[in-house]
Amino acid sequence: MDYGKAIRIVRTAYGLTQGELAERLSVGSSQLSLIESGNRKPSVKVLDEVSNALGVPAHLLTLLASEPEDIAVDDKQMAPEIAELAKALLKLLVSAGRQPTLPMKAKKSA
Repeated sequence: MDYGKAIRIVRTAYGLTQGELAERLSVGSSQLSLIESGNRKPSVKVLDEVSNALGVPAHLLTLLASEPEDIAVDDKQMAPEIAELAKALLKLLVSAGRQPTLPMKAKKSA
C-alpha cells in the first residue's frame, strides 16, 4: 500500500500544495513531503487528519493507496477496474465540493 501516493493524489485533486495541506495537519510540510515520496509511512492519526481535512472518506484513501495485487477480489482482472473506480469517486468528491448547495433547513420540533 502506498499511502503517500494516495495523499498526493487527493491533495493535488483539491489543488493544494504540500504546505497548504500540512497547515491543516499535525505534521509539517517536510514530513508530508517524506510521506508523499514514500520515505516515511503515515500514522493512522495522519491518515485520519488528511481524511478530515479534505472531507475524503478514509476508505477512499486506502483504496487509492492500493496496488492491483493488494485488492482481494476473486478475479484479479477486476483490480485495475476497481482502481479506476476509486479515481472516479475522487473526481466526483472534488467536483461536488465545488458545486453550490442549497442550505439545509432545520426541522421544527413539535
